[in-house]
Amino acid sequence: MSTTQHTNDKERETITAVDHSYGAIVKRQFKKNKLALWSLRIIYLLIIVGGIADFLANDKPLYCKVNGHSYFPIIKQYGVDMGLSKWPVDLINADWQNLKYDAVVFPPIPYAPHKTDKDNNDYKPPFKDQKVASKRWTHWLGTDQIGRDLLSGLIHGTRIAMLVGVVSMSIASIIGIFLGAMAGYFGDERFKMSRIRLLLNLVFIPFAIFYSFIVRSYNLSDALAESFTSFIISFLFSGLLFLSLMSIPNLIIYLIPVRKIPLLGNKISIPIDILVSRTIEVIISIPTLLLILTICAIIKQPSIMLIMVIIGLTGWTGIAKFIRAELLRVRNLEFIEAAQSLGYPEWRIIFKHAIPNALTPVLISIAFGVAGAILAESSLSFLGIGTQSDVITWGKLLSSAREYAPAWWLAIFPGFAIFITVTIFNFVGEGLTDAIDPRLKQ
Repeated sequence: MSTTQHTNDKERETITAVDHSYGAIVKRQFKKNKLALWSLRIIYLLIIVGGIADFLANDKPLYCKVNGHSYFPIIKQYGVDMGLSKWPVDLINADWQNLKYDAVVFPPIPYAPHKTDKDNNDYKPPFKDQKVASKRWTHWLGTDQIGRDLLSGLIHGTRIAMLVGVVSMSIASIIGIFLGAMAGYFGDERFKMSRIRLLLNLVFIPFAIFYSFIVRSYNLSDALAESFTSFIISFLFSGLLFLSLMSIPNLIIYLIPVRKIPLLGNKISIPIDILVSRTIEVIISIPTLLLILTICAIIKQPSIMLIMVIIGLTGWTGIAKFIRAELLRVRNLEFIEAAQSLGYPEWRIIFKHAIPNALTPVLISIAFGVAGAILAESSLSFLGIGTQSDVITWGKLLSSAREYAPAWWLAIFPGFAIFITVTIFNFVGEGLTDAIDPRLKQ
């Protein structure tokens, strides 16, 4: 009996400890905000819809049987696009909606976003004046001037919206967390470097930049004019060349015993906090939309990936400020001092102990940043800038409403999708702000 009671007491103590942890408190406070909780669930739904968009809206069947052979056309198309498979000769240019099938299962929306319906062109409104063979072929949200299904475009546009938000903020998070953590943990006094290492790095930085980027500027310009993918490959090569050249100072220091010279071997403090803070001020002063417009005017083939990268490279400042403020607090806590007293390397302390305990407030900036990225991409698409003509986005759908004002459905539904998505991310950000507020821990 005493053993059972002792076990129950231990379980109760464990549950109590978990319930009073900081993460549990934040989670419990966030769940009390029903609006933020339901917004998070809608975000999950949008991510799922974007991920399976091809299986929800497509003119190809999910499954079909033609001339005794079974096919899964949507899945097979992935293999064809990757060069892993080939279509039979009689299906290369098949009109999937008019083939004679032995058996067929179409997606819920049997239209691809670029598929035109000649019988329902010239702005057919929802449910009215549509010429369809059966109810399942109805254009539920209407069509545009050339007969493209609006609902299919909205579903596929969800993928682009979520992709822009996630990819751009992933880039911003990596940059912001690293630089903010460096500034917050080391400050202006704690990061020290020997004079000879600092001198060699200062000498080799211009040298590495010259040979990595300036000498290769024509290669980078040609690659940028060709396509954004070519530019990324060329830029990565320049980055690897830069890192290789910057490894020369370390090689010199280890091969030549210059650190034994007292004047050169003495360590001095590097004001990382000031450097990062001034960099943040410079980045904030650059208007993101103007930068995107300028770059899109230079290159021949703008892409959605270019917009993601630019938003990511300019959107990390808020994340850096949040993580810096948290690290200024966390670096003086007992578990950090304990790790330092055990002789752990500084980088291990930063990435394994300090950053994981300072990420919660960063989620607020990421949530608002995703909303801002989606809104920025929609604005550019609305203006017809930065995306290829074959990419369907919510902004591009909304832009088509300008051509014919009576086509209200082309303005209402894409506009509502943008409004709802941006709003729910803002609700999640506000919910996290309230949940993290220390005054709510009482």
